[in-house]
Amino acid sequence: MNTYPMTAGKVFSAVALTAFASSALLMAATAHAAALTRDNGAPVGDNQNSQTAGPDGPVLLQDIQLIQKLQRFDRERIPERVVHARGTAAHGEFVATGDISQFTKAKVFVPGTTTPVFTRFSTVIHGLHSPETLRDPRGFAVKFYTGEGNWDLVGNNLPVFFIRDAIKFPDMVHSLKPSPDDNLQTTERVFDFMSGVPESTQMLTRLFSEFGIPANYRQMDGNSVHAYKFVNAAGAISYVKFHWDSLQGEKNLTQAEANALQGKTFNNATEDLVNNIKAGNFPKWDLYVQVLKPEQLAQFDFNALDATKTWPGVPEIKVGTMTLNRNPANVFQETEQSAFAPGNLVPGIEPSEDRLLQGRIFSYNDTQLYRVGTNVFQLPINAPRVAVNNNNQAGDADKGATTSRVNYEPSRNEPKPQDASAKYSNLPLTGTTQQAQANSKKSLNFRQAGEFYRSLSKAQQNELIGNLGGELANTKNKETQLVMLSHFYKADASYGTALAKKAGVDVASVKARAETLSE
Repeated sequence: MNTYPMTAGKVFSAVALTAFASSALLMAATAHAAALTRDNGAPVGDNQNSQTAGPDGPVLLQDIQLIQKLQRFDRERIPERVVHARGTAAHGEFVATGDISQFTKAKVFVPGTTTPVFTRFSTVIHGLHSPETLRDPRGFAVKFYTGEGNWDLVGNNLPVFFIRDAIKFPDMVHSLKPSPDDNLQTTERVFDFMSGVPESTQMLTRLFSEFGIPANYRQMDGNSVHAYKFVNAAGAISYVKFHWDSLQGEKNLTQAEANALQGKTFNNATEDLVNNIKAGNFPKWDLYVQVLKPEQLAQFDFNALDATKTWPGVPEIKVGTMTLNRNPANVFQETEQSAFAPGNLVPGIEPSEDRLLQGRIFSYNDTQLYRVGTNVFQLPINAPRVAVNNNNQAGDADKGATTSRVNYEPSRNEPKPQDASAKYSNLPLTGTTQQAQANSKKSLNFRQAGEFYRSLSKAQQNELIGNLGGELANTKNKETQLVMLSHFYKADASYGTALAKKAGVDVASVKARAETLSE
């Protein structure tokens, strides 16, 4: 079995290990009596009283402990994530079991390889201390500390998304967030935006079903949403989608169940994950991949790289199992400062031409640099377990141990050779630059939403109709209401009819509007 060590590439001498062990024993023996210090390590003489000018005089600016405590307290918070703010995480490992070397050269998938992971689950839209019972997609982000660098598989519990082009992402998030004038979050704003984005029909259908409120994070599946590329040792390309299958089984909440639970706790998902890991009930997920050869993409009558679509009928291949077995020792240092980015890839895994993914490659990394700092990837939770040898330098909180005078490349004094095997694959290109849909004839905005609706049980359909129809009934703009209903009617006539009746809208008007829509 291949196992990537926690400190890859470092060899400790027997003397160093002995010294480390002695130091550890000394620290353990004196931990109960460790002296309080300031940030510079100097001991604190009095942590109860500020220095004053006399017993009743003003406080002195020279009271370093007072000033430092207040300074650090003022800076305890970093900007919360714009999306995925509320989350919880755990450490674990991924063990590769299936041989997929015919598709990818990524060493993380060599059978028998054990890779440390850090997985963060989250709600997407709501704030840092929002209830975990709210209807919202759930983030499912896994950082693999592989022997070739960090690979971040950043996805959601639902297999599709609202939009297919990243240029719409800021607008989409703005519509889902509270209104800037009164700070109220309403579906009126959501439907106002989504009525102009017909590709959102499947995601909205899934979100307002019971899958929109997972019961907890252990009993929740995960999906990459996007297609990526696999590249094998011979340079051959395949397209791939990832799926995490919960071995605990999936469990979701009805709206009524969520309402009742929220009256008791708003930390239900975090409590469930933390307490189960504490009890030794370690959750597991099997990782599956769907793989397509480039020539197979054309076999679909829709764009297979569209993030609003799934790949029906494409078999899944099991590639390994993830086990989460350790809670963070410090939530801020690990969970909050963890930084995931779809652009963190390793040889053998590349971005596809998915337009939404292409935008996320930039935006996710950029937001971490803003949120946590320029050197966010030097923090222990984000740092790779292999040596980093680049020419990036300085900036806020640079902890690098660089001592060389050579901070450029090429250099004959200190060459940094490139690995030709890590080059990106070639993509044949034709046509011109453009700003339009890739192929509007292959949009098919509604069909998969109808297929998902028909896959639900009658009870699940009724739950969906109650949730979504109730929100549509409260939509004040009647044109928005009619357009949204026509989208769902186009997906499935019985689905649209039931929603229209629930919303109190004339079904004939909905049907007439749906007939004007293209597939």
